[in-house]
Amino acid sequence: MAAITEPKLISGNANLTLAKAIARRMSMHRGMSVNLVEARVERFNDQEIFVEVYENVRGEDMYIIQPTSNPANDNLMELLIISDALRRSSANRITAVIPYFGYARQDRRAKARTPITAKLVANMIAEAGIDRVLTLDLHAAQIQGFFDIPVDNLYASPIFALDIEHNFKGQMTDLMVVSPDVGGVARARELAKRINAPLAIVDKRREKAGEVAEMTIIGSVAGKKCIIVDDIADTAGTLCKAAALLMENGATEVHAYITHGVLSNGAVERVETSMLKSLVITDSIEPTDQVRAAKNIRIIPTAPIFAQAILNIWNGTSVSSLFETDTLVPIYEGMYQRP
Repeated sequence: MAAITEPKLISGNANLTLAKAIARRMSMHRGMSVNLVEARVERFNDQEIFVEVYENVRGEDMYIIQPTSNPANDNLMELLIISDALRRSSANRITAVIPYFGYARQDRRAKARTPITAKLVANMIAEAGIDRVLTLDLHAAQIQGFFDIPVDNLYASPIFALDIEHNFKGQMTDLMVVSPDVGGVARARELAKRINAPLAIVDKRREKAGEVAEMTIIGSVAGKKCIIVDDIADTAGTLCKAAALLMENGATEVHAYITHGVLSNGAVERVETSMLKSLVITDSIEPTDQVRAAKNIRIIPTAPIFAQAILNIWNGTSVSSLFETDTLVPIYEGMYQRP
C-alpha cells in the first residue's frame, strides 16, 4: 500500500555530508526538493545531548540518518535522542538509517564474563521508538536477529563488483578475490561469484585483539592481481600485513575493497606506505581530510543505494532488488557501464 505522506529525512552530526547527498539523490528521483528536516543537535557544557526539531513531523514517515561511528557513544546517543524527540512529536514511523552499525564486532561472547554489546544496542534502538533499521554490511549476519524490529541489511559487494568491472576492464581473468580471514569467506565468496574470480584465504591467528601472531595463505596467488575484501578496516595492520604476504607469494598487485573505513590510530599512513596499490572504501563513515588526501585511498558513494532503499521502504517495495546488478547500474548512472 503506497504511503500518503512524503518521506522526511533528519540527520545527526555523525555524517551530515552523506545525509545531504542522500537528500539530493532523493530529490532527483522524486522530481521535487527533498531537504533535511530542520533541527538542532547540540551539547550542553557537561556534554549532555539536546535535540530540538523545528518542523512539524506529526504523522510523518521519518528517516534518521546517523552512523554510529567514532565517537560511537555520542553518535549512538544522538540517534536515540532524535528518535525520542520524533516519537514524542507524533511521527508515524521512524526508520534509523545506520550506514555503519557501531558495536557490531561485539556480536558474541568470545570468552567468559564478556558482554554481547551488539544485542544491547539493538534493544536500546527498539526501546527508543525506532520501528525499522536500514544498514549496510553488518559485521555478522546474526545481528539482524538481535532486533525485534525489521532490519534491512544492504550489501556493498554488488557496488564493489561494478567498480571492479569498470576499473579492471580487460584484466578480469587475472583477478583473485582474497578473504583476510576464515570468518570473512562468505563475503569474499559472494564477490568472487559476482566477478567470476577464484578465491583465496588468509588464515590469521591472533594472540590478542589487534595483534596477529601468524598468517598463512590458503590457495595460490602467484601471478594474480589480488583483491582483499572485508567489511571493516580499523587500524589496517592486518590488511597491510596481508598485502605484504600476498606480494611475497607472487601476487602482481594487491588492492582492497573495504565497506567501512574506520581507519584509526595511524591507519592512513600505514596504508599509504604499504604494498596496497589501492584501498577502496565507502562513505558510510565520514572520511577525514587525511583519508580524502591519501594517494591510494578511493571512496565510493553510498548515497545512491541508500536513497533508493529509503524510497523502496517508503513505497512498500522490495529492498532486496538492490542486490542485483541490473538494478544498481541505473542507480549509479554515469559512474559505471557494463563491459
